[in-house]
Amino acid sequence: MIQLFFITLTILFSSLLYGQDIRVHDPVMAKHNDTYYLFCTGRGISVWSSTDLLSWEREQPVFSEAPQWALEAVKGFRGHIWAPDISFFNGKYYLYYSVSAFGKNTSCIGLVTNPTLDPYDPDFLWTDHGKVIQSFPGKTNWNAIDPNLIVAEDGTPYLSFGSFWDGLKLVKMNKDATIPAEDINAIPTIASRKKSSSNINPPSIDNNPVDAGGNAIEAPFIFKKGDYYYLFASIDYCCKGVNSTYKMIVGRSKTIPGPYLDKEGKNMATGGGSLLLKGNEDWHGVGHNSTYNFNGKDYLVFHGYDAHDNGRPKLLIKEMHWDTEGWPVIK
Repeated sequence: MIQLFFITLTILFSSLLYGQDIRVHDPVMAKHNDTYYLFCTGRGISVWSSTDLLSWEREQPVFSEAPQWALEAVKGFRGHIWAPDISFFNGKYYLYYSVSAFGKNTSCIGLVTNPTLDPYDPDFLWTDHGKVIQSFPGKTNWNAIDPNLIVAEDGTPYLSFGSFWDGLKLVKMNKDATIPAEDINAIPTIASRKKSSSNINPPSIDNNPVDAGGNAIEAPFIFKKGDYYYLFASIDYCCKGVNSTYKMIVGRSKTIPGPYLDKEGKNMATGGGSLLLKGNEDWHGVGHNSTYNFNGKDYLVFHGYDAHDNGRPKLLIKEMHWDTEGWPVIK
């Protein structure tokens, strides 16, 4: 009877760890003291907290009002902020965020910082640093959304970002990681579904925006493990409920700038990328992942479209293992 109890408890814990019944999109996470803080797409940037990765409590959003600079930069923006990214850097928490018109590269990446994530700490205060990067229809063949900060061993910060168009981009940042430290118009593509990729931004045609086309890739996230930097990305289509086809791919490099190669040695910049995880009968598409090491374990944090709840996006967390060749495995 006692053995049966523990077997039941283990099954319940595994189920809860895999699919948790809170609606989120584009989740990222940080652990501050003994609490996990989750940030995701939502009005003002949605925030959740948990002490066990199982039970989650909704916190106040990062912004109580839409940033004025974003209202001016992106016509039609009303405060619904996409795809944040949270990191501890330079002695404070850096939260990058995306402001965009849907389906267009009328987009900006902003930055807000805080010395603590504990809302009861007297030092708790979000300070907005405004626009970091902006993309323009017909001028830039990339999209300034889905940021992710990665810091090299020498302390140099890099920001990966992008979706569709020419694919995912990588730019070296200044020492404070507040603005690019190199020409934004000549930054490389690090991942694309195209078999060939140009790093030159094409001119507009009759003043019309360059079409995103079928290059369905977004949400870069770079994670250091051992001797490699692993680039995770999401391909195919999110945001379609039961018709979502989201899935995750991965490649790796010994340097942050790349190239990132998959298991077959194919460059992710020209269509490579090994499949990590895809949807099944329970989840219509899974993706927009972030990756962390908490308490000695590696975790993949992402969202999936619940097949048993009309395709609503929900939080998923899976422990990530590694095979003998050093590639991530999700059991």
